[in-house]
Amino acid sequence: MSRLLLFNKPFGVLSQFTDRGAPTARSTLSDFIDVKGVYPAGRLDRDSEGLLLLCDDGRLQARIADPRFKMPKTYLVQVEGDPQEPDLARLRQGVRLKDGMTLPAEVDRIDAPELWPRDPPIRRRATIPDSWLRLTIREGRNRQVRRMTAAVGLPTLRLVRWSIGDWSLAGIAPGEFEVFSGPSALANGRTAS
Repeated sequence: MSRLLLFNKPFGVLSQFTDRGAPTARSTLSDFIDVKGVYPAGRLDRDSEGLLLLCDDGRLQARIADPRFKMPKTYLVQVEGDPQEPDLARLRQGVRLKDGMTLPAEVDRIDAPELWPRDPPIRRRATIPDSWLRLTIREGRNRQVRRMTAAVGLPTLRLVRWSIGDWSLAGIAPGEFEVFSGPSALANGRTAS
């Protein structure tokens, strides 16, 4: 019976179960998840929050993490600045990064979402506005969303992965997870809302 965990990874947590060799102890998945035999399907940077999928099925893990499958990943992104249509158009066309062009992203400006408070909070600057975007990509380069927004002059302040494919973290509090098991639960996912 396959298992899939939908985990709402808090800010500052590593997307791995151990942190060997670090000079100071850092929070890992083992601080939140006591389920044996599951492994992350992909990664989420320590300074990013939100949906991290873990599973015990190698084929499903590859389907989620392998860029060949182009599974959509949607992020709620707080950026520094006031995005205008030309900025969004550049993201929609693909952005040139040091490691080449990105695939086109789906992106829209949104109202500030109702999210949990981040600890530590985002630094606010009175003279520089901030805005929110909903951005969907279908590849998974290292720190890709942060590099894409920076490339169009909108540095990322907060990054929350909201969904991967049909799986969403709606209703899952930071540091909590839900478990799905069996073939039907894995095939259907959870509606991204």
